[in-house]
Amino acid sequence: MTHPPSRSNIYFDIAADHLGLPDRMRTLLLTPERDIKVQVPIRLDNGDLETFLGYRVQHNSARGPMKGGMRYHPEVDDPEVQTLAQLMTWKTAVVDLPYGGAKGGIAVDPRSLSKAELERLTRKFVDQIHDLVGPNSDIPAPDMGTNSQVMAWFMNQYQKHHGFQPACVTGKPLALHGCEGREEATGRGVVIIAERLFHRLGQSLAGKTVSLQGFGNVGSFTAKFLYERGARVIAVTDVRGGAKDPLGRGLDIPQLLEYARSNNGVQGFPGTEPLTNDELFTQNVDLLIPAALGGQFTSKTAPFVTAKYIVEAANDPTTPEADAIFAKQNVIVVPDILANAGGVTVSYFEWVQNRSVVHWPLEEIRAKLEQKLSAAFDAVWQVGQEKKVSLRTAAYILAIGRVAQATELGGGGWRLAVILPRVTTRIPTVLSAWPKFVFLPLRKNYQRCAWSCPASKSMTPLCATAANVKGSIFRFRTSSPSLKSWMT
Repeated sequence: MTHPPSRSNIYFDIAADHLGLPDRMRTLLLTPERDIKVQVPIRLDNGDLETFLGYRVQHNSARGPMKGGMRYHPEVDDPEVQTLAQLMTWKTAVVDLPYGGAKGGIAVDPRSLSKAELERLTRKFVDQIHDLVGPNSDIPAPDMGTNSQVMAWFMNQYQKHHGFQPACVTGKPLALHGCEGREEATGRGVVIIAERLFHRLGQSLAGKTVSLQGFGNVGSFTAKFLYERGARVIAVTDVRGGAKDPLGRGLDIPQLLEYARSNNGVQGFPGTEPLTNDELFTQNVDLLIPAALGGQFTSKTAPFVTAKYIVEAANDPTTPEADAIFAKQNVIVVPDILANAGGVTVSYFEWVQNRSVVHWPLEEIRAKLEQKLSAAFDAVWQVGQEKKVSLRTAAYILAIGRVAQATELGGGGWRLAVILPRVTTRIPTVLSAWPKFVFLPLRKNYQRCAWSCPASKSMTPLCATAANVKGSIFRFRTSSPSLKSWMT
């Protein structure tokens, strides 16, 4: 499997260059805080013992507890989860939610397991990681291969260890402290962002022609809300095939939704022509929405895209090479970390309701979602206009800047610190020399000392409590000859 870490890091570096971030801060922001890999053994229905691998990457908590989905898929592994966790950090930041990013899952094909086996798998995974997640640290949510039922099992098992904690996960069933509008949230968010895009361009979403790749949860709700707002969905594909309106008037989405539910796909919908994904990309439409898997737009497929606007409902659908091609073709691309942030935004609403023990009606959720995403899009648009960069770069600049600022303000491992040389003798309590302070990340094996720092390079002594450093091993970096001499 080809993993996208280098793709997301390329986007990160472009934005970091605009922000002027130093190398050490870049390393800190890209490095996960914790990378968890656990065995998940369960007894299958036939009595056999099967062992699966579970993952949870907690990327960054500078802005708040970490948030991210939990997926069940055969190709789940550490590189994929690391990349998706990083993207969640930027996604929550660009929408200005008080979260950091995380991601996790189990390498398993959920279709190969019975419902009872899936429940045992979920509960065992919770047993393995429950001390590392929770409403104040890391809040999972549904993702590929998981749903509200899996979240209900997760919450129930977590509460066996920690008591009543409905905010430990989001995306739960309504009957178990879930949130109105959570299932539709990502698709609704995609349409809110698309509508905001055309508003900024002085146009209207109504009447625009659309091609849509993917007709799962996100794709189907996206199609539904596009139809309600007057857009014409001309072509749709899913994993089994596609359907295209040969007259270009737009598909009857309510009927297509019913057909897809009854026939397990859109192919063969009456009055349409069959269509492949490659053919979908070449349709002469105004707006193209990828809502399936990542890596769809590459250097091979991007040159054939004729749409002038792309809204990325899928995670990481565009390679940097394709992004460069779109830029040359003057295609406006709304990036995934903004376009599909509706899901995590309503997850945040669920978390707030759970912690406050309140329940908001659906219309209030929808109004709050539109307000939040519209404000996020406007902020990204403003950055793009001011810096004359693409919306993707603008979104990364905004998100990374917020996380970097929170890291600096909160400390986050970055301190004005004196790292002393490797010594095993007792360190005097008063240092008469003034060392040159350096801005460094403090590693776990360094002990942080409480220093009294003078406001200027005067003769005021720099003091430390000997008890804080006794018996510890330190490394020293300074340009002060007198301090170096004193330590030898």
